[in-house]
Formats: sequence, structure tokens, C-alpha cells
Amino acid sequence: MRGWRFIAQRALGGEILDWEVPLTLSSNPKRALSGPGSMAGTIEPEYARMLGADGRPVIQEWATKLYLEVDGHLRWGGIVTKIGYEGAKKTIECEGLSCYPTGIPFEDTLVSGDMIDPKDPNAGKDKNHDGYEDGTSPRRKIPKAPKPYPGPRIDVYDAFRAIWKHVQSRPYGNIGLRIDGHKLGEMLGAEDGKDPWRLEWWDTPDCGAALDSLAKDIPFDWLETHQWDGGGNQIEHRIRLGTPRLGRKRTDLRIADGENVAAVATPTGMSDDFANEVIVLGKGEGRKMARAQVHRFDGRLRRVATVADKTLSGDKALRTRGEQELAGRTMGVQIPMIQIWDHPNAAFGSWQLGDDVRLQLHLPWVGDVDVWHRIVGDEISADGLCTLELKRSDSFHY
Repeated sequence: MRGWRFIAQRALGGEILDWEVPLTLSSNPKRALSGPGSMAGTIEPEYARMLGADGRPVIQEWATKLYLEVDGHLRWGGIVTKIGYEGAKKTIECEGLSCYPTGIPFEDTLVSGDMIDPKDPNAGKDKNHDGYEDGTSPRRKIPKAPKPYPGPRIDVYDAFRAIWKHVQSRPYGNIGLRIDGHKLGEMLGAEDGKDPWRLEWWDTPDCGAALDSLAKDIPFDWLETHQWDGGGNQIEHRIRLGTPRLGRKRTDLRIADGENVAAVATPTGMSDDFANEVIVLGKGEGRKMARAQVHRFDGRLRRVATVADKTLSGDKALRTRGEQELAGRTMGVQIPMIQIWDHPNAAFGSWQLGDDVRLQLHLPWVGDVDVWHRIVGDEISADGLCTLELKRSDSFHY
């Protein structure tokens, strides 16, 4: 593990507790696109009893941030979420900081595109309903009541940030995570005010689920990162937001048999639930039910899948859901995971999650494969290997 070390930090306050935590990995540090990632390991019981300057254990559930530093760069960061026992050893499970909103309730109200019914300034002035203001001479005609109109709409990323701000503004909830400040350019809720987007305290028990729904339904990418701030011992935590996706097509990287491939997971073929047309049923009942239909005909017989999602009503949201379903039902051979050596053709750290890379492989029963896949997760190990979690590039539509 040359160049590797694990660093412990107090979750609230940011005090560095230990620069050399004796953690033995049982699960390699894993990063995930639009997810928190994970890491697990064990430590000896003697170390587990060590206390920080504040008198509390160095390793404590929901109180300790843990990082992997490789050659001076923070390659993984998260929070200790679970401690257990395995004989004489203590087991440690960690998740990325972005796991924190899961289970935290939203205690506010956030509405985008609601219909506003303005107050009528002349209400009650025409009690005899003759069209004129009571008691006026000469008689003054009552103007028509103002019509309802669509209210202001919120950019998707502003809503994402608002949820995170709410989570971190609560007592003992500031984990120091900064969210990118740019906008997506897509507004929540219908433009005509007939289908507002709402997030309300009585119906949102889980901020993590609300954030996940935003990223899935729109859709867009986000990525949790950690780095030294360039001075002192402070660590910066950031969530990068895609516009709407992160990563790019990497023509400068190459993953090929005989060069840098150590192992290939069993490829998955066409889904058993193949369909080249999807019908999505949304809110409403009977003739008034929201509905969208998408297809991707490719020379095969028409096969239709019908899915229901009663949370959706707008045409764009329904079609997005349909495209997501269609992508998983029409794609060809997919390589779910591949293990590669640290090699100049794709050196560790040369890619970012979200990048598209070209795979050139020979697979049993399939033959030669030359197809682009997107990196949606990675795991590094100290033996010079890295496992990439992949999805076919053509399964994404944004």
C-alpha cells in the first residue's frame, strides 16, 4: 500500500483526529456517479478504544469522517455509518457524505409553478350584484376580478440546492458539503400552472429520496468530491452538478485485451423483457389519465411494455420515464464491470465518473466487441488494479 493512508476527521468541527488510521480494507473504496459510494474495513480493538482530544472515540458512528489518501490526493471520502464486531476486530462501514440526507425529513415547503389566485381588491363592494360599486354617485362600475396566473418557477438545480441547504441548516446537520452554483436551465412545474411541482413537509419524510427523484426524473448527473483546500489541513467537500451530464467521450483512453484488461465480468445480453415501445401511465384515472408513448423500432417485431408511475403528469416527465425504460429494454451486449491494470492507455486518475470509454474485447460466445461504455463507478485496490462499473453509452439519453 505504498502511498496509501487513511485519515480520520471529526464530522462536526473538522478536527483531524488521526493521520494514519490502521484500517484493513474488506471492501475497496468505491465511488459512484449520482450516489454516495462506500468503503468497509476492520480495525484492531485496541485502536478502537482510542479517544480524540474531545474525549470521544476516534472512530464513532455518524461522528467520524474517513478518507483514503493516495500519493497526496484524496481518492475517497465519507462518514462512518455502522460499526460491528467480528471476533476480536471491529468492523467499520462507511458511505459517502452524500448519504447524509437519507432519512432526514424535509420540514419546509417548496413549490414551483403553482397557480396563483390573486385577491380581488373590489370583493364585497357590490352586495346587490348589479355590477356597480355600492353607494357611489355617479355609479362606478366594478372591474372584473383579476384572473389566476402561473406563479414563479424554480430551476431544477436551485431546488436541489434548496433541499441540501435545508438539511445542512438544521442543528448538528452541517457536514460542510458545497453544491455547485450554476443552473440547469430547466424549470420545475408546468408553464401554465396546471401541474405545479411541490415538496411539502407533511409529504416528504426523506430528503435523500427527494434528491434522488430529482436527479432521476429530470435527469441529471452529480458527483461527490473531496480535496485539500491548498493550505493547512482543511478538506473541501463538493457536489459537482452536470449540465445535465458529467464526463465526456474519451478518445484519448483505450481499454483493450492484451493491453490493460485483467478481468471482464460476464456480459449481459438483451434484456429478457425486451421491448421496443413503452407506454407510460401517469396521474389520473380513465380518460383523464396522463399518458406518453415512446418507441425505438429497429427492424424487429413490435413489442410493447406498459409501466405506471402515478407521480408523473407532465408530458416531458412521462416521456423521460419512458426513455429510461426503453433504454434498458433495447440495448445489446453490455459489460457490467471490467478490471484493468494501471496502464498508460488508461492510467488511474485519468478518467472521471461519467466519461465514455471504448472497450475492445474478445468475449466467448459473442466474439469481438468494440463498443462504448460509460463509467458510473470505480473501485481502486492497493495491488495496482481498478474495477470499473459500466453501462452502455447508448443506454443514456441525456
